[in-house]
Amino acid sequence: MSTVDITPHDLPERRSVFTPELLDRCISCGFCLPACPTYALTGVETSSPRGRINLMRALETGVLPDDDPTVNEESSFCLGCRACEPVCPAGVQYGALLEEWRDHLWNGRRRPWNVKPLLWAVDSPSRVRAMGIVRRHAGRSREAPGPVNLMLGCFERVLYPRVSRDARKLAPELAAPSAQGCCGALHAHNGELERGRELARDLGAALPGTIVTTSGGCGAHLAGVLGADRVQVFSQWWLAREAPADGATADGAAVADGAGAGTPAARRLRIGLQDSCHLRNGLGVWREPRELIARIGEYVELPSAAACCGAAGSYSVVRPKDSARVLDPHLDEIAAADLDVIVVVNAGCYRQLQQGVKRRGLRTRVVHIAELLAGER
Repeated sequence: MSTVDITPHDLPERRSVFTPELLDRCISCGFCLPACPTYALTGVETSSPRGRINLMRALETGVLPDDDPTVNEESSFCLGCRACEPVCPAGVQYGALLEEWRDHLWNGRRRPWNVKPLLWAVDSPSRVRAMGIVRRHAGRSREAPGPVNLMLGCFERVLYPRVSRDARKLAPELAAPSAQGCCGALHAHNGELERGRELARDLGAALPGTIVTTSGGCGAHLAGVLGADRVQVFSQWWLAREAPADGATADGAAVADGAGAGTPAARRLRIGLQDSCHLRNGLGVWREPRELIARIGEYVELPSAAACCGAAGSYSVVRPKDSARVLDPHLDEIAAADLDVIVVVNAGCYRQLQQGVKRRGLRTRVVHIAELLAGER
């Protein structure tokens, strides 16, 4: 029997690797294939969501062992972008299945070696705070949590500290105590599912009330653990907060508009967007950043705006060559559109596009949505 032929009815003996109702939901219809970036790269069924679910079923029943080369390769080759979820008529929660798959496989020697130092660095709130000491992010060491709190992120506070500063510049009422750790998304996506949930709960306790995040991947993970009522991404929260009358914010601060400093007022910036996969596919948030961008300049919808850029959390570290292959069509489109700015809503996408644009020598600037709104363009 081929793994392609395995259905829920062929699973008499289970190993309890996967939650049965998650694994059995797939009806093998194939709607997911065109949406999958790795299937687009290879054209190979095994590298599609349907093919990988059949590998999961084979693993669940012992048809394939844990050390099967294809099982291990595909658990790593998958981006985890969840683009298959919105197009699935059966409502398969593929992201949850992938987390269970890696939670089972990626232990000891099977976990990619280059993920281990990343997990170690963000496993402790004290380590996360120590990483951010040298950067001027928005966190304040003695600030108490408020009714609405800005999540500083772990690597974002180190790599892109201006994002949190600009978020607070726009909305001073956001509290940002520095005594907060990682949200746990990195752990959950890389084989430590329960630890990822524990870190999310710890962050929820450290930041009571509403948590506003500037990172789509963090937002999706936190919402999954704490509940969507506790978590909002910045563009969501900003639109809900502002006064609708004339584009002014609730506290009277005007949203940045026009062509940008040093640019003739007659020419509006050409601005594109790179969606965060988990923000769009996991939380269904994609209209809000587009609405905000359209107020700043001429919004240009790129054909691949909704597709994964190849960052995918730790993917660009674990599989840099495949990550670059996924990114290349995006860079082609950015160049063809002659964009002034490409906006991101996730720290991983920020790094991925910034490096790609630099490598290609494109004139396009990469900025976060908070930076754009604050006039940092």
